[in-house]
Amino acid sequence: MNILAWLKMIKKPNWWLALLFIPVINYMTVYSLCVELLKAYGEKSVWVRFYKGMLSFIFLPQLAKQEKLKYIGPGGVALGKPLPKKSPAMEWTDSILYAVIAATFIRMLIFEAYNIPSSSMEKTLRVGDFLFVSKFHYGPRLPMTPIAVPFVHHTVPVLNTKAFSDIIELPYRRLPGFEKIKNMDMVVFNLPAGDTLTTELDSKQLYYDLVRYIGKEQVFSNFHVTTRPVDKRENYIKRCVGIAGDSVKVVNDVLFVNNKEAWKPEGLQFSYTVITDGTRLPSNVHEMYDFWDAAYLEHENPTFYRICATPATMAEIATLPNVKSVSRYNDSLSNFYKQEDQKEIDNIFPNDKRYVNWTVSNFGNLWIPKKGATIKLTPTNIALYRRAIAVYEGNKMEERDGKVFINDKETNTYTFNMDYYWMMGDNRNNSQDSRYWGYVPEDHVVGKAWIIWMSRKQYEGINSGFRLDRIGTFVHRKYAPH
Repeated sequence: MNILAWLKMIKKPNWWLALLFIPVINYMTVYSLCVELLKAYGEKSVWVRFYKGMLSFIFLPQLAKQEKLKYIGPGGVALGKPLPKKSPAMEWTDSILYAVIAATFIRMLIFEAYNIPSSSMEKTLRVGDFLFVSKFHYGPRLPMTPIAVPFVHHTVPVLNTKAFSDIIELPYRRLPGFEKIKNMDMVVFNLPAGDTLTTELDSKQLYYDLVRYIGKEQVFSNFHVTTRPVDKRENYIKRCVGIAGDSVKVVNDVLFVNNKEAWKPEGLQFSYTVITDGTRLPSNVHEMYDFWDAAYLEHENPTFYRICATPATMAEIATLPNVKSVSRYNDSLSNFYKQEDQKEIDNIFPNDKRYVNWTVSNFGNLWIPKKGATIKLTPTNIALYRRAIAVYEGNKMEERDGKVFINDKETNTYTFNMDYYWMMGDNRNNSQDSRYWGYVPEDHVVGKAWIIWMSRKQYEGINSGFRLDRIGTFVHRKYAPH
């Protein structure tokens, strides 16, 4: 009621009341209400309105205690009299403020722009693609850290400082959406493993990866470790190949979902080893055959390449006069890449010695947790669900003398509180995905890849024109089975 009275005093529509229930938008709305109220009490200084609007918890009580503050009318003009014409500075200030509110509202609840920075989804979503990602399909997730700098994610550009405050952290909430996540949807989500970082080494270096490589957590005790809330972790985009309740496995790079071979995107890519007669492939081989990844790996003689491309592209490359052989790369069979593969295998989910035979090319079988489902915890499967139980669902979990304790109570079962998803890239041998860091919880889901609004050709970071045939493409109509 007091807000409705406030809106009447400053002559604003009653629907503004609804804005106070939307995180982030509500802070901007309260600021606008305070500024308009200051005007109604005759405050003419833009600077005073600015700082009192920011410090409303100090300013508002003054209205009840200071007799010199008298209500005049909306805009500082008595009721019935016309409002004075705004100065150009005030016109611009009001326009910018309302534009920021509107843009923040759209970005949070309707859609947001993203670009594809890496080749993990080639040749479906390509380096140089710019997307609109829909928030309303799955239901917009309300901000968990509502105090943040508008229009940036977790870091302020140039200043390289944190763009949010964790003074207020809200629980996970999602507004109703129009559909559920389906198998083979292309989904934007917050990186599940990105909660803890070692910033002195590399701002993007995952702490858990370093611990696994070195093997001793105390090695990093002298480094500054920082944590990020869920909605401020890095944004990734992958294909959701398995939804909650599914079982997934990979056999010789072939994906199976619920023991049936999964649908294959037309642009599905794999890694190949190319051996030449000792001479190099053409320098413009990327543009000749329209692909992105090619690593030159000279090893004595002849010359070796590792190329990520579609089978059709590799069939064309095999016809080049200096190419002696082309073979599918398999991380469990390769000898030349043995040392590199061993590092990769050590880093495969669930990073447990009981699963040393799991690799990128041969992985699973693995069941994806489903909300409300209860599983029996065994010494064999506990490694698969430990992080979901302890980290994503916030339980205290311990293993002592072969027994499991959750929140200090011995148990051999657990019932999940969220749905989980299994994400993989279409560039199957060159994608950091669930095979490395496991399930994606529902509270990490940002939205659904929607429209490619621009696409530029890029090879080795160099722009070389636009892909006109991709601009305006509805992603799921062209690159999904439904």
